[in-house]
Amino acid sequence: MPRHGSRAAVPSPAFGGTRDPGRLVAFSDAVFAIAVTLLVLDIRPPEDFRRLLHGLGLLWPSYLAYSVTFLMIGQIWVNHHVMFDHIRMVDRLLMFLNTLLLMDVAFLPFAASVLSDAFHSGDGQRGAVVFYGATIELAAILFNIIWAYARRGLLGSTIDDAGARFVARRFRVAIVWIGAGMLVGAFLPLLGVVVIAAFIPAYWLPIRGERTGAG
Repeated sequence: MPRHGSRAAVPSPAFGGTRDPGRLVAFSDAVFAIAVTLLVLDIRPPEDFRRLLHGLGLLWPSYLAYSVTFLMIGQIWVNHHVMFDHIRMVDRLLMFLNTLLLMDVAFLPFAASVLSDAFHSGDGQRGAVVFYGATIELAAILFNIIWAYARRGLLGSTIDDAGARFVARRFRVAIVWIGAGMLVGAFLPLLGVVVIAAFIPAYWLPIRGERTGAG
């Protein structure tokens, strides 16, 4: 009989066989590192060095897009580790879903560039915020899909059912939160960015119950 609060044994989906997640996590970490590094390449020095401070000040959209996106990717990386701290094996479908997530993360520097350029020019700001938010929203959706799939039998003994539900609940909130930021941004672009940015500190908080099953 399983002890109270523990997760009952569920056969692994084993789509194409299972593997240790170590290489998947290492590859994912590399993609996260490259993505945050690419962000700074979009910040160009001012052309007029006679009014350097003024020119640097005019770059505020680039600073905004850089800082929000860097912290967002960092937060995604942290929660990616939250998942894979508890995923004991991966199969081909989970690796494919993770690849889609990494593809979206690698796209974020481009979305940040669009956001920055829109605020620099003063045109297309609403569409840029929606586009930027949609890129992050896709990552949130993929997080939920990956975790839901992993819960079918790929999790280890480091987390119990209650902890897995708390993690799932936190991931579901992300979809609503980012969606709200996109909606606000469609009418009030800068406020939409603020709503999306507010998501970052909230998601750095520990997830209740994520370690309840640890031995």
